[in-house]
Amino acid sequence: MKPVFDWSFALEILPTLGSALIITIQATVLGMLVAVTLGLALALLRRSRLALVSLPTAFVIEFVRSTPLLVQMYFLFYVLPLTGVQMSPLATGIVALGVHYATYCAEVYRAGIEAVPRGQLEAARALNMSPWRTAVGVVLPQAIPPVVPALGNYLVAMFKDTPLLSAITVVELLQQSKMIGSTTFRYTEPLTLVGALFLVLSLIAAWGVRGLEARLQRYGGKR
Repeated sequence: MKPVFDWSFALEILPTLGSALIITIQATVLGMLVAVTLGLALALLRRSRLALVSLPTAFVIEFVRSTPLLVQMYFLFYVLPLTGVQMSPLATGIVALGVHYATYCAEVYRAGIEAVPRGQLEAARALNMSPWRTAVGVVLPQAIPPVVPALGNYLVAMFKDTPLLSAITVVELLQQSKMIGSTTFRYTEPLTLVGALFLVLSLIAAWGVRGLEARLQRYGGKR
């Protein structure tokens, strides 16, 4: 009788899962870079005094937030090439993850910006500071540190959403485990290892975010 969990088989497939894990981590890191950068731009555009800028931005944010990530991946993968824009499956997945989570990050940034005391902005105007200098030198240094935990939550959420990339032919961690199971007819070991790897890396990411938050507070993040 075969054991429920075969450790020798688990060690044998671990390198294969490790190569797929690299793709998962790559998609998460690059997707998060897109999300935090684009999210900040969307937050600033949404706060624009020009309705011609703020209203379309608000519509885009709400539209992306209100539609499933999987549908957006399918759209970018199957429809976008019809317009002449060609990307690899992995690049398509990174863009989809980044744009989707950018809309959530935009709301987090907006909450942090609006929490900056109004007196700070009035003082900047009194000193005749330009809007750019006010944003970069006064608002953002106070707005971003308090929202780091929320951004960290989205990092972990994005990491756990990477299995959706398999829908557009990206062989990430979970897809690789399913392929191993379909060829060996053993699913216990690969799926258990996938769950363990997701758990360990999610805890490491959460620990890193807490460390970054403490460091920012230590060096002036508190208001």
